[in-house]
Amino acid sequence: MTIVETRSKRGDASDGTLGGRLSRVDGPAKITGAANYALEHHPQGMVHAVIVQSTIASGRVRSIDSKAAQAYPGVLLVMTPDNALAIKAATDWLGTPPADVPYEPLARDITFSGQHIAAVVAETFEQATAAAALIKVTYDETSAITSLYDPKAGEGKAIDQLTVEWGDAEAALTTASVRIEQHYTTPREYNVPIEPHGLIAEWKGDELTIWEPSQWIDGMARTYAEWFGVPFDKVRLISPYIGGGFGSKALALDHAAIAINAARMVKRPVKLAVTRPQTFTAYGGRPATRQTIALGATLEGKLVSIFHRGANETSMKEVAVEPLGSVISIMYDTPNFSSRQNIVPVNTVKPGALRAPGENPSAFGIECAIDELAYEVGIDPLDIRLLNYAEKDPSAGKPWSTRRLREAYAAGAESFGWSKRDPKPRSMREGSQLIGYGVAAGTYPVRRTPGEALVRILSDGTVEVASSCIDMGQGTYTILAQTAAEAIGVPVETVKVKLGDSALPRAPVAGGSQLANLMTGAVHKAALAARDELIGLAINDPNSPFRDLQANTLVIEAGQIASPRDQGSGVAIAEVMRRTGRDRIEALRDTLPEKLRNEKDHYRNFTTISTMLSPTEGDYSLHSWCVHFVEVRVDEDFGTVRVSRMVSALDSGRLYNPKLAESQWKGGIIMGIGQALLEEGIVDPRYGRVMNNNLGDYLVPTNADIPDLQVISVGIPDTHASVLGGKAVGELAIVGVAPAIANAVYHATGVRVRDLPITLEKLI
Repeated sequence: MTIVETRSKRGDASDGTLGGRLSRVDGPAKITGAANYALEHHPQGMVHAVIVQSTIASGRVRSIDSKAAQAYPGVLLVMTPDNALAIKAATDWLGTPPADVPYEPLARDITFSGQHIAAVVAETFEQATAAAALIKVTYDETSAITSLYDPKAGEGKAIDQLTVEWGDAEAALTTASVRIEQHYTTPREYNVPIEPHGLIAEWKGDELTIWEPSQWIDGMARTYAEWFGVPFDKVRLISPYIGGGFGSKALALDHAAIAINAARMVKRPVKLAVTRPQTFTAYGGRPATRQTIALGATLEGKLVSIFHRGANETSMKEVAVEPLGSVISIMYDTPNFSSRQNIVPVNTVKPGALRAPGENPSAFGIECAIDELAYEVGIDPLDIRLLNYAEKDPSAGKPWSTRRLREAYAAGAESFGWSKRDPKPRSMREGSQLIGYGVAAGTYPVRRTPGEALVRILSDGTVEVASSCIDMGQGTYTILAQTAAEAIGVPVETVKVKLGDSALPRAPVAGGSQLANLMTGAVHKAALAARDELIGLAINDPNSPFRDLQANTLVIEAGQIASPRDQGSGVAIAEVMRRTGRDRIEALRDTLPEKLRNEKDHYRNFTTISTMLSPTEGDYSLHSWCVHFVEVRVDEDFGTVRVSRMVSALDSGRLYNPKLAESQWKGGIIMGIGQALLEEGIVDPRYGRVMNNNLGDYLVPTNADIPDLQVISVGIPDTHASVLGGKAVGELAIVGVAPAIANAVYHATGVRVRDLPITLEKLI
């Protein structure tokens, strides 16, 4: 069995403990090319699959002429809805049982342009690609709804579960001394990880092995088992390294079902790599959103009412919700509040998760609106946020576990030099460059899904940590090594971490910024249990040099067991293991609450999010917090916008590795800059096609777009949020970046842009 292993090669003792700035232990493998990504595997006899996608957005496939493709050299199979083997429907990621209908990843009924309708399998990728181009498809086309703003789209359907109300927001708004009302929109945005989606599937009898980049190995393996009617333990999903996901690699997708089915039909391993243009329709990114926000306040700027109506696009057949009330309902204190949301079906692929789904566009709306209110009443944008600071969760009515947002405002403002801001718009310049300062806050909830970890102490004194959780760049390998090293008392370079394989103990989805907190908790528990067993062995085994001592009289430091009463040197763990004849000590522990434990079907505890605890489950409301201070420079003649300086202060609780947390924060900030200034899915209104479905036309930030980013941690350990005191990190920092930039652009130019991205034609 091949399992990816990483071991720290460097770092002093202080780096190896939690809180140390240990460099990424998987870094050397990545920069030397030793890290094997999923699609770099090459099982014997592997063949290649290429997908054919629809060219219309609405209608039905009348016929597929595949004769020329079937006759092409090297072609083994042309798969269509007519000859594909049946696939069963599966439980969804929420744990909802499937409907009693077959699952068909190849479509007859077309609901968006770019939908999968056929696949070609051939000996080589080039043969499969050439044969796919020979397939002729005839359609019965119908009129499509191509966007959220299509006149045919209407207002959509209300999602009652997202309605949040207290007081009488409409009445309070009517009588408020100051009222503003505006509309805010965000376009379709795409995940565009540098590693496209794809997989290699191999059947051996009823055993299925899949090499695929995955954010949720166990959840996806469970889906594959249900789709193809095999036991969960007959499916092995291997995902050693991942080249980015940002939410898009957490669920089993149609192209994977096609590849696995093809492997079953041709009885050979099949590789399917989704092309870059196909990634824009093979799965969904963030849907387009619109929000109407009305604020009522006193003349001094104190909120008396928040009225919010939001909508996001979804696909024609499935429901996808981008919760637009998630930030606006908790960020500010108000006695009257109303938020409702609709979803609007359009001819698009079902939208999916993209970094901070819900919180990101929700913050864009409210953080722009509160800025507009500050100008309306004539007070500083920072002061109005402090004036309306929520001392407890206004929606749940519970105290915050920790909320260091005041400290973030203070630290960020001081470092940025906010006090130097001239309050008048268009008043600060350098030559032809208009200079603007902007501020916005953000938040992200603490979500908790169970995970488990196995920790082994081996006969040579080294330690192994094993779990099916993954590392897609957030530093899982590193912080789990640090956790085990600190808990047991060994140098971090002696800890080996095994991840990314469904053969290992269960783990939750790497999404919702939960994995680090959950898995450090599981590893910490398992490591302490293994350490306790080691100490028990040391004091009870007749061959141990520590026999007959008390457990609380022994310590383990730097891999040495010693008694503080003994002034001599300690004894290495390996020597104690040798003398006692043990080849290993191991402990398996999890973070599953007892009330949610399903002993009869253990793997299901970890393969849906039915066991996820909400941020308000319990006595406290659990959230991370941030604030961004931005300086922009706008060319007065051309309208081009550059972010020239940025300071962010963030409360993510305890940081297990500040170096890696800061990297995550900066990554989120960079994505936020892209969202504010560059990213927009452009759809042809005639045909419903994504026109900029490549990295030449769908613009994301490069190094040239990004200034020096200063990030400041203001968090303190929060043991209500997690075992070791951490809170959400990875998705927090993107929240609030776009409105901070929009607010800075207004301060620079006097032009308020409420629809992203902020492009030059909106300023001149």
